[in-house]
Amino acid sequence: MTTTTPAPETYSPVAETLGAVLSRESRPPRPGALSASMAFGWRAMLKIKHVPEQLFDVTAFPIMMTLMFTFLFGGALAGSPGDYLQFFLPGIMVSSVVMITMYTGIEVNKDIERGIFDRFRTLPIWRPAPMVGYLLGDAVRYTLASIVILLVGLVLGFRPAGGFVGVVAAIAVLVAFSFAFSWVWTMFGLMLRSEKSVMGVSMMVIFPLTFLSNVYVDPATMPSLLRAFVEINPISHVVSAVRALMAGTPAASELMWVLVAGVALMVVFGTLTMRLYNRK
Repeated sequence: MTTTTPAPETYSPVAETLGAVLSRESRPPRPGALSASMAFGWRAMLKIKHVPEQLFDVTAFPIMMTLMFTFLFGGALAGSPGDYLQFFLPGIMVSSVVMITMYTGIEVNKDIERGIFDRFRTLPIWRPAPMVGYLLGDAVRYTLASIVILLVGLVLGFRPAGGFVGVVAAIAVLVAFSFAFSWVWTMFGLMLRSEKSVMGVSMMVIFPLTFLSNVYVDPATMPSLLRAFVEINPISHVVSAVRALMAGTPAASELMWVLVAGVALMVVFGTLTMRLYNRK
């Protein structure tokens, strides 16, 4: 005589049981654009906290550039390093900050290679939030670099006639333009395959823009063809605006030019960046 083993009963949870297990609280609201961007900006700050060597380019590099050019060219171009510093410091501040904007694209590219962006795309957040977060974090670095250069200049004898208000306004203009300019490198960070490629392309763009400008010398001393390029160079306009604010004589035309250029950079390269990001 054979016995049959009864089949195990299947358990089907009822609504009351599920309700007792699951949380009765309502789901948290979806984060807004600002809160999501600030969260990613804070992430960029935490990366600096854990890898403080990232601050080298906003501390040691600006100090080295300021000291080197002041004492290397000051006597030959202005008669003394002190006199040259009054003309040179606003320019080297712009040049140094613009140069470090390329690290935004490098960090974007590194995160893509690590697969982190794949996780970002699955989050229920405002789609541009990761990109804006990168730039917000870098805006802090731009501000720090500007303050470092200013402090070095003050120690060397730089005296801005515009006072505290003029200096703060000048740094604000520079950081705002650098924020807009950084969208160029986010595009390259998404487009190129490696961080070395991003750095190489960035250098090819930044070096002509910063050296062929009014950062180091007055364009009036240049040949006519070179002077024509310098006068339309966007970096030259930013330098002129920063110099005027620090001197206490704001130039409305230069400020307007910087504003228009910044908006154009964000509209054009921000749009291209998001298209690449959505297709990546």
